[in-house]
Amino acid sequence: MEHNSGIRPFTIDVPQADLDDLRDRLARTRWAADLPDVGWSRGVPVAYLKGLAEYWRDGYDWRVHERELNSHPQFITEIDGQNVHFLHVRSPEPDALPLIMTHGWPGSVAEFLDVIGPLTDPRAHGGDPADAFHLVVPSIPGSGFSGPTREAGWDTARVTRAFAELMDRLGYDRYGAQGGDTGAVVSPGLGRLNPDKVVGVHANGLAAFTAVDPDEVGELTEAERARLAHLQYLTTEQSGYVSIQITRPQTLAHGLHDSPVGQLAWIVEKFKEWTDPAAELPEDAVDRDRLLTNVMLYWLTGTAGSSANSYYETAHAGAWGASARSTVPTGVAVFPLDVSIRRTVEVEHTVVHWSEFGRGGHFAAMEAPDLLVGDIREFFAGLR
Repeated sequence: MEHNSGIRPFTIDVPQADLDDLRDRLARTRWAADLPDVGWSRGVPVAYLKGLAEYWRDGYDWRVHERELNSHPQFITEIDGQNVHFLHVRSPEPDALPLIMTHGWPGSVAEFLDVIGPLTDPRAHGGDPADAFHLVVPSIPGSGFSGPTREAGWDTARVTRAFAELMDRLGYDRYGAQGGDTGAVVSPGLGRLNPDKVVGVHANGLAAFTAVDPDEVGELTEAERARLAHLQYLTTEQSGYVSIQITRPQTLAHGLHDSPVGQLAWIVEKFKEWTDPAAELPEDAVDRDRLLTNVMLYWLTGTAGSSANSYYETAHAGAWGASARSTVPTGVAVFPLDVSIRRTVEVEHTVVHWSEFGRGGHFAAMEAPDLLVGDIREFFAGLR
């Protein structure tokens, strides 16, 4: 690794005072009232949130998860005036393919903890060593230890350019890109930016900005029609958070930055709504400690506002719209509740691999790491 380009080793070491402050705030929560018998239909129920917050305060041990994160080599570097934090886990296999994996909102690098081992060292996880990857897992500027952002303008296009610079700085001139959510925008963006360097793009939760032609709805499969209906539901019933984050992220930030239960509710709602529909509660889909570690990476870094602000930046840059068609080979993994429809995705991407899975959800690397790892291996096997 070239340290002369300002890449510095990084270790997470949260001051005990910050953890004590969190416990104190959780103990003094002023709980909202809610209506009887409405379940999750109006947001996160108080009874559920109280139970989770109590476990967060008394049962969850940040130091255990801090050690797990620190078991992977981490670094920080300044790109375009902003600190960029990343995990850089080299494979023991010398011919491994570099792969940059990008999280989304409300995710973090913690999303990928269960796939790092199998992807970097398949030999140790019952896989073929020919499928090994050198992993680069950055925190998006404005999120986690890449935050808060110091100036306006950090939309997804700028993030994409920063990550391209990161890969150059690491000496990788031939690599793959993978991601979901925001990562499913940044990863194809890397391919468009550097089609000579990016050998392939793999995405889960890849939504097209091209609408389905009403005349073609009849040609869709039953599964695709269900996805189209779910997309309509997302844009009405579940789009409130987007409207706030693309218009008034700073007003929202005051509440989330000051109240850990507010931050918890804002994130856990999405883990309820976007995870495998077979899971009754978020922790039925995602390990409860892993969920709280993800929340901690927002709380401890004070990035509720700057991570929300990335929505504002991207929307106001006019970047949420159809992009020029990428020439880079693209693989798409579709998990339950994803709204990927092949004919619209193919307008913007050169799709050479398409998989549909019956379990998992939006946070695929956390919910169904085995399926995601298998699909990433299969897709890149033909592109190495």
